Amino acid sequence: MKVLVTGGAGFVGSHLVDALVAQGHRVRVLDNLDPQVHGEGAGRPDYLHADAELQVGDVRDRKALARALDGIEVVFHQAAAVGVGQSMYEMEHYVSVNSVGAAVLLEEIVRRKDQIQKMVVASSMSIYGEGAYQAPDGRMVFPSLRSEEEMAAGRFDLDEAGSALAPVPTPETKPLLPTSIYAITKRDHEEMFLAVGAAYEIPAVALRYFNIYGTRQSLNNPYTGVMAIFSSRILNRHRPMIFEDGLQSRDFVHVSDIVQANLLAMEREEANGRVYNVGTGRATSVLQVADLLAEQLDFPEPADVVGKYRAGDIRHCYADIGRIGKQLGYTPRMSLEDGMRELLSWLRHQKAEDRVEQAARELEARGLTR
Repeated sequence: MKVLVTGGAGFVGSHLVDALVAQGHRVRVLDNLDPQVHGEGAGRPDYLHADAELQVGDVRDRKALARALDGIEVVFHQAAAVGVGQSMYEMEHYVSVNSVGAAVLLEEIVRRKDQIQKMVVASSMSIYGEGAYQAPDGRMVFPSLRSEEEMAAGRFDLDEAGSALAPVPTPETKPLLPTSIYAITKRDHEEMFLAVGAAYEIPAVALRYFNIYGTRQSLNNPYTGVMAIFSSRILNRHRPMIFEDGLQSRDFVHVSDIVQANLLAMEREEANGRVYNVGTGRATSVLQVADLLAEQLDFPEPADVVGKYRAGDIRHCYADIGRIGKQLGYTPRMSLEDGMRELLSWLRHQKAEDRVEQAARELEARGLTR
């Protein structure tokens, strides 16, 4: 197949490119080489597969898209402005790159609907808001965000009428409650691709990524994944900064399993028109992640658990992967322990610019941290 990967010079995209080339597909990459991710004046990343064609351009540029889509049969849309916190004060930028960019790309795909055989779009667990919980009487409940009063008092866990709620795996059927501009634009991504795919009979699949980690994740972007943010701090011999009490949990999924899900979505007709969680089904606290990184990188100081909270943050969310397992045969292959060993081996040879404190000041100046 002739495949286009938008954002293919980035973290997830470049690993997907490697796998597609290894399967014998002809791969083209469209990427704007965003300085926040790649650094100022960056050229083609050394890690981008030599057999992949790179076109530098923006997903909002119709001429760039026309060149990139020439002869293409499968589109993986990975390109996006990433960062929950930053999206809350650079709203126009995030909506433009993500929502408008997806619309322009889809219009150009529709112009070539007879040649496009599949579209796979990257969505995000952030569109759920809070994850799923179980009440003491066994009911599954889907709470909204915690109140300002609860957070200010340090009552970070959720309850219902005074009874604690227990986090459980979050299924695709959970009502969506995006709590940031970034999350809203990722919901736009999946709904736009699925709606256009259905209307024009172009098979489309949306994958809701949980918290991805792995090699090539930008260590200079303070709005990227929590493992990269913590790693950047530790490599610069600074304590990782953790909001709330550090016991909030996420589902950390290795980039190789994200690639696995994308390949299955491309190959399996059963996936057409569907949405799938991509995670591990395992919850891990952010404090545990910080402690493991510090231990392995020989950093003796404990994480800085600040007790503050950020507007729109959630407490717990981890994936129910039953649907993707049953329908597509997906199963996570990389354990957190093995994945972190691989990540740490790579980290020891990296340099990172620590911009976390600058990002924290930006949030505080806008009243987004309390």
